[in-house]
Amino acid sequence: MIDPELLEILACPENKTPVRLAEPDEVDALNTRIRAGGVTSRGGEPAEEIEGGLIREDGQFLYAIRDDIPIMLIDEAIPLESAVQE
Repeated sequence: MIDPELLEILACPENKTPVRLAEPDEVDALNTRIRAGGVTSRGGEPAEEIEGGLIREDGQFLYAIRDDIPIMLIDEAIPLESAVQE
């Protein structure tokens, strides 16, 4: 999926903190919430299902990976505190 060397240099575009690859169960849980509706990006757009993601070090936001490309745009980030809570 993401080249390990690329992952080492990627950082959140907002605050430059490191990101980590989302675990499969985290991706599945988020996709379940997205399918249920109500999950939006920081820009206010409805979130689309993801194939993977990069989670900011503080766990607040996920940057989607689509077609093996990380979408590192602040407005495209998915806030996790509201998206993954049960």
